[in-house]
Amino acid sequence: MSSARQLRTRIVAVGGAIVLLLVAGIWIALTHASAQPKATATSSRPKQATDLAAGPLQVTSVTPADGTANVSGVTPIKVQFSEPIAPASPLPYVQPAVAGTWQGAGSRTLEFVPAVGFRQEEHVTVTIPGGALGMRSTGGGLLGVTSRVHFEVGSYQTARLDQLLAQLGYLPLTWTASPGATVPADGDAAGQLAAAYDPPQGQFTWKAGYPRELRRFWRGGSTNGLIIKGAVMAFESENGLAIDGIAGPEVWGSLLKAVAANDVNKNGYTYAIASEANPETLTIWHNGEQVFRSLANTGIPQSPTTIGTAPVYLRYYFQIMKGKNPNGTKYADPVYYVSYFRNGEAVHYYPRASYGFPQSLGCVELPFSEAKIAWPYLTYGSLVSVNPGALTPSTSPTDPTT
Repeated sequence: MSSARQLRTRIVAVGGAIVLLLVAGIWIALTHASAQPKATATSSRPKQATDLAAGPLQVTSVTPADGTANVSGVTPIKVQFSEPIAPASPLPYVQPAVAGTWQGAGSRTLEFVPAVGFRQEEHVTVTIPGGALGMRSTGGGLLGVTSRVHFEVGSYQTARLDQLLAQLGYLPLTWTASPGATVPADGDAAGQLAAAYDPPQGQFTWKAGYPRELRRFWRGGSTNGLIIKGAVMAFESENGLAIDGIAGPEVWGSLLKAVAANDVNKNGYTYAIASEANPETLTIWHNGEQVFRSLANTGIPQSPTTIGTAPVYLRYYFQIMKGKNPNGTKYADPVYYVSYFRNGEAVHYYPRASYGFPQSLGCVELPFSEAKIAWPYLTYGSLVSVNPGALTPSTSPTDPTT
């Protein structure tokens, strides 16, 4: 018995975790307390939100969507995420860079509001930074990869070009907004730009006193009309731009500035008709009134004046006019008060014994004193018609057009 007790004691001391004892001829397995799994320090309480790893941040939508065309240059850019954005997170950015602000930190939607807007036909890229230094949520989740969205800004609408030219006095028409239409104030740059992409509804009305023939050259909302081409040329002339009658980016930029400053047309609106009726005459209307009428000469059959209408594109107080006579001889004649309205054809002074019938080589000739009166009215962009017959009646004061 004594030897058995010693054996058991020796086995327990050596076993440490699991021991086998031989008691009364039976082996008994014992488990020591130190072999039980140890409980962790937090196993006795539920996990808190801070113990959970933050999920990755994701972009759920972008407006305007990738590949969108004809977007208004003042449209806000919206980026929506799967989680609220941390206030200290990096922000998306746009190229080309324009003044504006990102709004909505702490929410799931960030919105870029441009201060003025993108230029027309601009290609815009929105970059949303990802990766280790990219955007993160309030919970610490990172946007996995950088993404980019591309869209194209649309063009300014010709309908708004017409409205602004009328407002500034470059047209023989007035424009009135429809009831309820939103019309930006002159000094509202962002509003004016928005209206250039999305013009307010309204109606044009002819100013009284102009001949009915002038209507043939009006194509409201289209650049194909001679009235608009002439008006753009007049605007270009007054604002130091190249005179080509095309409403390009420079014209639009200057036009929006002119509206903001209420810089109206200083020359007024002029229309002239050279009639080849017997006798031949030149008649000028200015700001709705007939201000000039004189006997005139047009081209001889061998070198006729072109029938039709064109805007004044070049002016000289004095010029040596050179060319060839029908017989092939050359001429170099001094002329005054010259307003070219077609290639090689101009209204100007030329000395003749009499006036009122075909004598020129294609130009519209006037006596000196009459040419001096007519020249200040025939400014850049003024339309000059050459008609084979008599004039038509004037328009009614209340005759509207759309």
